[in-house]
Amino acid sequence: MRFLSVLTVLCATLIASAPAFAAAAKHKETQSASWVAIEPMYATIIDADKPCGMLMVEIGLDIPDETLRSNATRALPLLRDDYIRSLTSFTASTVRAWHQPDVTVIAERLQRVTDRALKRSGARVLLAQVAMRITR
Repeated sequence: MRFLSVLTVLCATLIASAPAFAAAAKHKETQSASWVAIEPMYATIIDADKPCGMLMVEIGLDIPDETLRSNATRALPLLRDDYIRSLTSFTASTVRAWHQPDVTVIAERLQRVTDRALKRSGARVLLAQVAMRITR
């Protein structure tokens, strides 16, 4: 009986401290309050009607306006969907396995998608990483 009560107290302590462990484990990319990180996005590269690789794009948004930042955070699933659709169209029409993609074109394209989705400018798209993986 005593073992059961000690086990119960131990479990309750672990459950109570779980949020603290989760907060400590989360990696903060920047100290800027205006930064909104977006997980990497992937699009298939097509050559001769066959998939031949992946294009990976990782971005973040710099949004100084607090109201726009909260709107963007709320709309993040829709923004990600718009980004992936745009990148898929871009890889199908422009990206070739034997050439590096133009990162300026990618940034401008994602900036237009952002402005259109948020219905105003003020969120700046910053590229963190662009990489291709060819799998022939």
